Amino acid sequence: MTLFLHDVTLTYPDGDGRLTALDAVELEVPAGTLTAIVGPSGSGKSSLLAVAATLVTPDSGRVVVADRDTARLGAAEKAALRREEIGIVFQQPNLLASLTAAEQLQVMAHLSGRPARQLRRRALELLDAVGLADKADRRPHQLSGGQRQRVNIARALMNEPSVLLVDEPTSALDHERGAAVLDLLVTLTRERSTATVLVTHDHAHLDRMDRTATMTDGRLTHGARPAEPPAAVPAA
Repeated sequence: MTLFLHDVTLTYPDGDGRLTALDAVELEVPAGTLTAIVGPSGSGKSSLLAVAATLVTPDSGRVVVADRDTARLGAAEKAALRREEIGIVFQQPNLLASLTAAEQLQVMAHLSGRPARQLRRRALELLDAVGLADKADRRPHQLSGGQRQRVNIARALMNEPSVLLVDEPTSALDHERGAAVLDLLVTLTRERSTATVLVTHDHAHLDRMDRTATMTDGRLTHGARPAEPPAAVPAA
């Protein structure tokens, strides 16, 4: 499945006028690939993630997630789509201090209605995938910054999303730990066939990406190849 943004424009009120956050953005991210978005602060990178996550509705254009045209979905359907198809890795892990690493993941999936034992198995599998099999019962204060970010990534994968949106995952890490986190994201993208978008300020690791696009004043260039949007699948 693919993440597809076609001719997406987003504006915000700004005094007597409107500020353009996204200007006719085109972006296609096929399953199993990772696209990095770089650009200065205030250029629209966070707005792009918010639109891709269906948290913000654009003024115009199409956002297609997991073959579903999000413009055709109501609020409840968008919430279900986010829960089932979109994983978000925030800049700060924001882990709950009272929960173990495994419990952080299980909390994310409790709305699915799956048995607790099944959720525990899934959590342990993902922690193993991010190299934390032996840290499942550790709480956040017992983990390093890099380990907390790995829990953050595993948590985003708990509901087996087809789209993974990652916001500055290395901003609080040193060069070595940052490189390890990006290597992990590349590996997980390939193994789990997610369409991954990574917003990053770190140009040192861009050689790991399948494509890099640059956001400037709301416009996406340098690798954001325009394409015809896929036919939408009607909402169930």
